[in-house]
Parts: sequence; structure tokens; C-alpha cells
Amino acid sequence: MPRSQRTPEEIEAIRKNIMKRALDLIISDGYAGFSMRKLANRLGFAAKTIYNYFHNQDELYLCLLTEGFERLHAGFVAAVDTRQDPMDQLEAAIRAYVAFGLEHGNIYSLMFTLYVPKYNDYIGTPMEQVAYTELTSALKCVDFFMDRIRACLGDGTTADEDEIRVEMIQIWSHMHGYVAGINNSLLDYMHDHPIGLKNRITDRIIDTSQRELKALRQRLALNVTPEQKPD
Repeated sequence: MPRSQRTPEEIEAIRKNIMKRALDLIISDGYAGFSMRKLANRLGFAAKTIYNYFHNQDELYLCLLTEGFERLHAGFVAAVDTRQDPMDQLEAAIRAYVAFGLEHGNIYSLMFTLYVPKYNDYIGTPMEQVAYTELTSALKCVDFFMDRIRACLGDGTTADEDEIRVEMIQIWSHMHGYVAGINNSLLDYMHDHPIGLKNRITDRIIDTSQRELKALRQRLALNVTPEQKPD
């Protein structure tokens, strides 16, 4: 008797399991040490079975990244859902980012820390469109922070787009520095209990970011350039 066709729900469950095991393997063996054969051994079935769900190793990897960025963006949206004040929304988004990075260290490392292929590496290849989908999901997270920064500056000011991007990069650098330092255990050599600093560090990132944006908003309202601001 022929085996019945899998339902969409069953297919999705298998894909999720393959992706979870693939992520574990990439983290333990590194991206360069990852292979479909190793993954199949860990899953307990033939490598060709994986190709029923993913065209190749690159598609699997890019799907992992896409899911990670989609989950991060969903966390941002949920965090700011009940906040009205732009500064409160920025605070909530910063807390959501740090929480995601610490609670999902493996996927975070793949998204932000490990040296792995990016969109430009796939231009002109059969995986370009899949890579573009991943890039789009990543840039949604960037745009989310950019939008919060614009809102903090207010409707009465006109900030240069590059200035807003610089503010976003600065905030991200502060968040990522702490999260990456925890996840790669580097901060264990700088403090006896670095994870216990989570709230203090996050509060400082929020306070610094809000003060910077308030100062920028004031400069813009007065039409003062960064070069003209007082020491």
C-alpha cells in the first residue's frame, strides 16, 4: 500500500526540525564544517531526503537566517505594540533586541557574529532570489529602528538620512557588543557575573540613546549642524 502524501503541516514540521538540527551543527562545527551529509547523520536518515525539503545547503542556510530575522522583527512589533511615546517604543525595542540575542544565542550568532555568506555572495547565482528574501527580512529590522529614531526626533525636525543611520548603527553597536560578549563568553574574563549586568547595561544603552536623540532633536530644531554644536 503506497504511503499517504504528507500534509502541509507535516512538511513544515519536518522542515523546522531539519533547520533546528542544521543550526546546532553549524554552531558546533562552524559554517565551513557544515555539510548535508553530517546533517543527515544527525537526523538519522539519508542525505537525499533533505533535498525533498531544501534544494541545497545554501537554501537551508538562508532559510535559517530569514526565520531568525523574522522572529526578531516580530519581537520588536510585539514589544512596542502597547507603547505610544516614541522614546518608550525605542526603549522597548532595545530591550527586545537584547532579550532575543541572549535567549536565542545560536541563531543570533549566525545572524550577526559568524563570518558567513551574505547577499552579495549570491548575486548572479541560482540562490540570488532566496538570498534577497533573507536580506529583505534583515533590513526590515534595520528599518524598524530607523523608524523609531525618526519618530523620536519628531515631525518638526528634518534629519539627514545619513545622520539617522549613524544613530541606528551606534545603538546597534552598543546592543550587539554586550550580547556578543555574553554569547562568546568574552565578558566572563571581564566580570564575575556578566549576565547579571543585563538590566544595568540595557538601561545605560537606553539612557545614552535617548539623551543622544534628545540632543540631536534640539540641534535640528535650532538648525545647528553637528560641527557647530558646543563642546
